[in-house]
Amino acid sequence: MGLSEILKDSQYKIDLFTEQEIKSLEERIFYKEKTPYLKCIIRDKDIKLTPEEVVRQVYTEKLIKKYNYPKERIVFEYPIYFGREAKRADIVIRDKDDLNVAYIIVEVKKPKAKDGRDQLKSYTHATGATMAIWTNGESITFHHRKNPNYFEDIPDIPLESQKLEDILQRPFNMDDLIREDKLVKSGKSLKQLIEEMEDEVLANAGVDVFEEVFKLVFAKLYDEQLGATDKKRNLEFRNTGLTDIQLKDKIQKLFEKSCKKWDGVFAKDTKINLTPPHLAICVASLEGVKLFNSNLDVVDEAFEYLISKSSKGEKGQFFTPRYVIDMCVKMLNPKETEYLIDTAAGSSGFTVHGIFHVWKNLLAEHNEPISHLFTAEAKPYYCTEYVQNNVFSIDFDEKAVRVGRTLNLIAGDGQTNVLHLNTLDYTRWDVTTKEDAWNETYVKGYAKFKELKNAKDFSSFNFDILMANPPFAGDIKESQILSRYNLAQKNGKPVTAVGRDILFIERNLSFLKPGGRMAIVLPQGRFNNSSDKYIRDFIAERCRILAVVGLHGNTFKPHTGTKTSVLFVQKWDEKLCPKVDDYNIFFATQKLEGKDNSGEKLYFKAIPPKSPLNEMGTYSGSTTEGKHALCDDYGHPIVYHDLHNNDGKTKDCIAEAFIEFAKKEGLSFF
Repeated sequence: MGLSEILKDSQYKIDLFTEQEIKSLEERIFYKEKTPYLKCIIRDKDIKLTPEEVVRQVYTEKLIKKYNYPKERIVFEYPIYFGREAKRADIVIRDKDDLNVAYIIVEVKKPKAKDGRDQLKSYTHATGATMAIWTNGESITFHHRKNPNYFEDIPDIPLESQKLEDILQRPFNMDDLIREDKLVKSGKSLKQLIEEMEDEVLANAGVDVFEEVFKLVFAKLYDEQLGATDKKRNLEFRNTGLTDIQLKDKIQKLFEKSCKKWDGVFAKDTKINLTPPHLAICVASLEGVKLFNSNLDVVDEAFEYLISKSSKGEKGQFFTPRYVIDMCVKMLNPKETEYLIDTAAGSSGFTVHGIFHVWKNLLAEHNEPISHLFTAEAKPYYCTEYVQNNVFSIDFDEKAVRVGRTLNLIAGDGQTNVLHLNTLDYTRWDVTTKEDAWNETYVKGYAKFKELKNAKDFSSFNFDILMANPPFAGDIKESQILSRYNLAQKNGKPVTAVGRDILFIERNLSFLKPGGRMAIVLPQGRFNNSSDKYIRDFIAERCRILAVVGLHGNTFKPHTGTKTSVLFVQKWDEKLCPKVDDYNIFFATQKLEGKDNSGEKLYFKAIPPKSPLNEMGTYSGSTTEGKHALCDDYGHPIVYHDLHNNDGKTKDCIAEAFIEFAKKEGLSFF
């Protein structure tokens, strides 16, 4: 029986440990009547090897060999008294000056981080221990007990020869952050860290969680960008032993500098509203996280979580998973000379990933390397000019617009064309755009946007590419809006209510110039329902239908289980897309679900050296060799989908098949 069998069907893993650490444990295993045992590294007696015990033994050996804590200071099943009742801590490192005092407590019994954290709080409060660790072998967290009420995350525990201050006060630049990225080391996502911050302090802090986390992420992005530009600069978004009040003053000043660099996201003189103790805990949670990578998906996921909680779900507009966005971008293949827009932008995922696609092609053309941090580092002029002049986003949700502006400001080196407008109600734009507050923020982008219209009343534009996931929920009933749309009529008669996504189909086509192309996410019913045939006829009359890709039913969970497909079209044009009556259409259906039924992402397993591959080229079993998730070049696990090949990390899939189809069909953009 191997480790995979012992850990099977448990919530314990060994992903955090090195091959050498795992091998060291395996060499100690022996069997009694086919049951695995080993001699305990601390108690020096034979013990049955359970999943929990596997993690405890491997981690204890790490404490001894990596952190240099002597065996005599380590105790298993350490008694902790609550009145007459005694509970037992899994591992305790005792104080070197007094072996009767607990110094660091380690919890492996609770396989979930929140349960482990709660347990450790009570243990450290009862013993006075200053530090605590939770791990299930897949994730790990380190905590400093500041007082009975608050745990602060710390990047690691000190070596036997160090003090906690040595960990907190040491110099720390961007290279250090890359090497010690908390998300990679702990196996957690930024979304999970924010959830923990909510549990710990934010839920009872009396503040707008979205706003306060947004401020901290905004300041940290600025800090990281400076660190990426000057690799010797020590990062400021850290607590180096300051008092809570001193730390808040430092982070507030950093936030003010970020607002000056990237204006139009927060109002002038905005303050961080968290109390100093609450802020200290949040900074401790975030300081070891690297937000920047090649495609900003780390911070993107966090914003998706925050906005979906605060507003998005109510309007039926849900963030599009980034693997769906990347499929659309690959299939529409935007070029540096083309104008790109998303008319229901959310956090501008379609446009941001469109930018990355064009950037990578531009850098390749100029023989420039693509850095691990190329979103943070200074870009060549041809990259920033493309963002500032060719890329636009619109959304009616103010919070989403501010998030989209943030990501585009970073990409555009301080300039962006993300606009707060109601795409469907364009007859009122003249009123909206005359408001002083609106103008102050959006005037520069709006001036460029107007240059692309080809009608006085904003009814049509000259964009080359449009990608959007419009809101599905709710009908439009305002006659002032409906009167502008052909699809608000049936059999030549106006209707009193029309689905929002139906109007977006017509409105989006009006944004495209002849030959322009579009990807739009739609409810599956629009492709199947007999009552929607007039919509399909409307599209076919104006466009060549390029492709229809059916998405898995879990794609937009946990927000909605609505079955959706992505429609790809190109407007008829004498040169780019000559009109014909009969042509081929590309059809595909997503098979690998990407998310489970509760909306949690699923990930590919890594490919072991000697294992049969499944049809996707990845191993989906659970063996010692294949224990780690398959990751991208930046250490982030790859979602289990078949929409594209993840930059060659998995086999060619739907997007690559379409590209082959497009070339065969002679489509203008390949």
